[in-house]
Amino acid sequence: MSALPNDPLTPALSPVPGARESLQSPYPASLSRWRERAGVRVGVCAALLTVAVLVPLLNLLVPIGHPLHLSDYAVALIGKIMCFAICALAMDLIWGYTGILSLGHGVFFALGGYAMGMYLMRQIGRDGNYQSDLPDFMVFLDWKTLPWHWAASDSFVATLLLIVLVPGLLAFVFGFFAFRSRIKGVYFSIITQAMTFATMLLFFRNETGFGGNNGFTDFKRILGIAIAQPSTRMVLFVITGLTLIGFYLFARWLVSSKFGRVLQAIRDAESRVMFTGYDPLRYKLTIWVISAVMCGVAGALYVPQVGIINPSEMSPAASIEIAVWAAVGGRATLVGPILGAIFVNGAKSWFTQAFPEFWLYFLGALFIAVTLFLPQGIIGLLKRRKTEPRS
Repeated sequence: MSALPNDPLTPALSPVPGARESLQSPYPASLSRWRERAGVRVGVCAALLTVAVLVPLLNLLVPIGHPLHLSDYAVALIGKIMCFAICALAMDLIWGYTGILSLGHGVFFALGGYAMGMYLMRQIGRDGNYQSDLPDFMVFLDWKTLPWHWAASDSFVATLLLIVLVPGLLAFVFGFFAFRSRIKGVYFSIITQAMTFATMLLFFRNETGFGGNNGFTDFKRILGIAIAQPSTRMVLFVITGLTLIGFYLFARWLVSSKFGRVLQAIRDAESRVMFTGYDPLRYKLTIWVISAVMCGVAGALYVPQVGIINPSEMSPAASIEIAVWAAVGGRATLVGPILGAIFVNGAKSWFTQAFPEFWLYFLGALFIAVTLFLPQGIIGLLKRRKTEPRS
């Protein structure tokens, strides 16, 4: 049965590439879809080989000094950028496909990081400066026992649950009241920024038991294994890469399902969705929680590779950066935000080394240029160049 003109799924279905050609002949559209799926398969296979085979070989087996050797610094940098790419992908689901601009995803990223950081601090044991069962910052502050929220921090399984449950629960409670009140647009963006800022101030306080301004650092082990070993860092790198690929495949399946088409319909015409019997609250709340959990997982993978977590990860600027990655790469494309995170953070890393005093100006100019000349991001530019007729 064809969609009715007032079907809320119609706006989401209309921009499918090849839709007009399919009215004239079934072959161009089907061929285009086949090529797209083939391209995705090739890209995923190439990413799997790079993450699981190529990078470990170049880092662990190619000797230092060889032109093909990949340094530990490069591995750590790529691993960190892949964590950011997961956040950008999560932002694309909530902003690009649902039309909800969040400026508070940094808090979900940091909460996942703090959950992992608490476990890593307990893994230090008596190897700290004060040789105490308590983390060093607690001994310095004259704490006698662990606070109640550290009770399960010595269990890796409990930590994995907290990485998912804490960001997910905060997102559910916040999103339920915000979406039920029909807060949207710039007002929703503002209150997500307020949530992020309030949480950051809470974690800055020493009495909350999260390390205050310094946060958590000086990690020694994970699962009893030295975290500084090259093999351990490579395992963390591979897990991060596989997680990014897994989230991409999950997001691709999600947006191509009926659930994803309803999300796009909510983005394009939420009032029509309501009039046709759909409840936007459930859909928005679900994708909001999924997006938050993805950021929490990214934060948990980020901390052991970078070696530190502090309240600065919750700063409003950090949340804005996540939105910038999605915008630079191209919203509602899935691949675009990943490319945006890689491009922006790669440029940031190079600018901070080459021009340490001026890198902020370079990045500012980059963002302005993308906003003015590339409204559809990097992916939009690549698509235009691909469709331009050759002379």
